[in-house]
Amino acid sequence: MDAVKRLKVYFLAMLIVMNAGYAFCRQSSVNQADDYKNLEIFTDVLSLIRNSYVEDVQTQDLIYGAINGMLQTLDPHSSFLTPEMYEDMQADTHGEFGGLGIEITIKDHSLIVVSPIEDTPAYRAGIKAGDRIVKINDQLTQDIEIMQAVRLMRGPQGDPVTLTIERAGEKNLLVFTIVRAIIQIESVKSRLLEGHYGYVRLSQFQDRSAQDLKNHLQRLGSGERDSFSGLILDLRNNPGGLLDQAVAVADLFLEEGLIVYTEGRDEEAQLKFAAKKAETEPGYPLIVLINGGSASAAEIVAGALQDHGRAIVLGEQSFGKGSVQTIIPLGDDSGLRLTTARYFTPSGRSIQARGITPDIVVAPLIPQLSETSAPLREKDLENHFEAETDTSGESSTSFGETEDSAEDNQLNRALELLKGYEILQHSTNKAA
Repeated sequence: MDAVKRLKVYFLAMLIVMNAGYAFCRQSSVNQADDYKNLEIFTDVLSLIRNSYVEDVQTQDLIYGAINGMLQTLDPHSSFLTPEMYEDMQADTHGEFGGLGIEITIKDHSLIVVSPIEDTPAYRAGIKAGDRIVKINDQLTQDIEIMQAVRLMRGPQGDPVTLTIERAGEKNLLVFTIVRAIIQIESVKSRLLEGHYGYVRLSQFQDRSAQDLKNHLQRLGSGERDSFSGLILDLRNNPGGLLDQAVAVADLFLEEGLIVYTEGRDEEAQLKFAAKKAETEPGYPLIVLINGGSASAAEIVAGALQDHGRAIVLGEQSFGKGSVQTIIPLGDDSGLRLTTARYFTPSGRSIQARGITPDIVVAPLIPQLSETSAPLREKDLENHFEAETDTSGESSTSFGETEDSAEDNQLNRALELLKGYEILQHSTNKAA
């Protein structure tokens, strides 16, 4: 009898497992069936267009268009790259291409200038951050894809490109005819201020930016404590670039500790980057300048140095691009630029749609012309990711500006801080 009971229990347990498995498989089958149904709709539409559309259409154009449509439902930084666009994107990281020298983005289906790149044809022609590009040559830009706009503006050096611009404060459209040039972006520039304060401008994070920065610091004499009294690292209007270079730049100023970490759905997207003691710069006073054009990799550097108390961050709230894009090559030499993770500073702050809050807020002297010319930031872009963490505990000191000078008051304020620190240090030493 006991054996019969045990057999009944065994069969009951098997029945429960089988029912659970059936329920799981049934749910999987439902999901799979929905996917097949949606794919069937896609192939039906593709077939209808190929057979019934008024004109013959290339299948590749339809597939590319469908992929673009999928990615447009995601965040503003995910995009499809045709083989030509993929090749152009690779040229960006090396800092040399034929074009005008403009960083652009899409806002409300319009093409907006984030910032002109220093010492480029667009910069010299007078293109400004916040300008809305209405036309490129004769092509209207409303609803244009960003990579398509890039393709229109890039090309052989010496060829003119006409931009029609809508600018806040101007009643009429502005027309600029700009001649393309080989854009050789020198990502690092430096000089000494008043003989013993270092100033380094880092405009982008390219594949040699960290090494170039190190070379500039050596030329400035950063290792000579008696002659080097501090450094101003200018990351204003730096749109970002390569993650590994941002980590390497922050590592120059940190002996240990976390620099940045990422979180994503895939295990490969969950990364941590830490500082190493080797080749770290001396512990001189450091001030980092940021503004609304400081994005992505620039925000990683500013956030890491701020969290570790290694630098004072001065200027304006940064752009707030805290997402990671992975470039995935596809079979026909095209590529997929897909957002796969979010950045977090060492203390766990999310950069996304918040940006880095300066320790000392200093606005530029030149006021905004109107509300429409206010700096464009990540939170203004359509479909942007919302921030995940609460940063309400952040605080900063704000300075009002009353001077009429057109000089760089943010840089001047940073220099005053370095001088004040040096004076205070000397006074303390004398008192001791």
